[in-house]
Amino acid sequence: MGRNKLARFKANDENRNVVQEGKAIFEQIKGQWKAVQFQNEKPLVVELACGRGEFTVGLARVHPENNFVGVDIKGARIWKGSTVAIAEGLENVAFLRTQIEHLDRYFGAEEINELWITFPDPRPRDGDEKKRLTSPRFLELYKPLVQAEGWVHFKTDNTGLFDYTLELLQSREDIRDLVYTKDFYTSEYKDDHHGIKTRYEAMFSAKGEKIKYMKFRFAR
Repeated sequence: MGRNKLARFKANDENRNVVQEGKAIFEQIKGQWKAVQFQNEKPLVVELACGRGEFTVGLARVHPENNFVGVDIKGARIWKGSTVAIAEGLENVAFLRTQIEHLDRYFGAEEINELWITFPDPRPRDGDEKKRLTSPRFLELYKPLVQAEGWVHFKTDNTGLFDYTLELLQSREDIRDLVYTKDFYTSEYKDDHHGIKTRYEAMFSAKGEKIKYMKFRFAR
C-alpha cells in the first residue's frame, strides 16, 4: 500500500467528520446522526457513492441549513472530501465509510430527508443487475429510510442505466411525483444541484455526453 494511502487512512481515523469501522460512533450512529454527529436538528441529506465528496461538500456550501452525509466504501476517496470540509470549516458535512447495501445498519427509519444517487457504476452486464444502485433490491433498502415527503434524486451519463431505472420506476406502484429529463443542462431541473459538478460529471460532459436526471418520492 502506498504512503499516500496510509496517510489518508490515518487522517480518516483522526477526522471527526469520518464515521467508519473502528470508531465507537460507527456502532452508535443509527438514528442518531443529528444528535450525535451534527448535534443539531437540521434536515439530513445523503449522497450515495460519493467518491471524493465534491457533490456532498458542494451542497453543504450552499445549504448551511442542512446536514450532509456522503457514503462510500473507498477510504482514500472519502479522505478528500473530509479534508476539504475541515479546511473550509464546514460543520454540516460528514462521511460514512461502508458498503451501500449496509445502509440500513447506519440510518434509522425515515431518518433521511433527501437522497442523492450520483453517477454510480452502471453495472451494464445482465448478471450484475442486482448490484445497480437503482435496482429493486436497493429501492427496497432506501424506501423505509427516506421520509415520506423526501425526494430521491438520480443523475447519470449512462443511457442504459437511466432507461433501466426509468422503466423500473414507472412500473412500480410505490413511486410518485416522478419527473425526468435526458438532457439535464437544458431542462427546468438544471438548478436542482446549483451547478455543482463532480470530476466524473465534468469529464463526461466534456466528451459530449448528455447528463440524465430524475427525481421521485416513495408512496406510503
